[in-house]
Amino acid sequence: MLMRLIHSPLFERYQARIFLFVMGFVRRTTFGARAMLVDGKNVLLIKHTYTSGWMFPGGGVEVGDSALGTAKKELFEETGYRTNDRGQILSVYHNSEASKRDHVALFVFKQFEVARPFTPNAEIAEMGWFALDDLPHDATDATRRRISEYFGGTAISEDW
Repeated sequence: MLMRLIHSPLFERYQARIFLFVMGFVRRTTFGARAMLVDGKNVLLIKHTYTSGWMFPGGGVEVGDSALGTAKKELFEETGYRTNDRGQILSVYHNSEASKRDHVALFVFKQFEVARPFTPNAEIAEMGWFALDDLPHDATDATRRRISEYFGGTAISEDW
């Protein structure tokens, strides 16, 4: 019963909000960076163990780190993929779903290599390549919007 509660969407939403609220006392603004790996008409997505939906790899930018460095570091840690290019920044978004102070930078990479095989772990349950016309049914709305902005010519939003 407790495990079902912990993995419920309601609990996940409040868990993230509480974390970001507490971080607001430490950092006035929270800032994250995500990586979109593109191979033709395919994108790489991950699924966390602690929240629902497929999304791009990424994480919070720590003091002293750059957004680009964070995107590359999280990409490697979460997937085993490494990129040495600077990529292209698609945009910086306001993530008001998380908090009024959260922002996310999304970098697109087309040059990458497998540096180590992916193994599911305590943070990342699954990883996979998906064709644009065959995204998983539970890909997050934000992930779908970013893919549409990059591939479909949809206007880039300010909001994540």
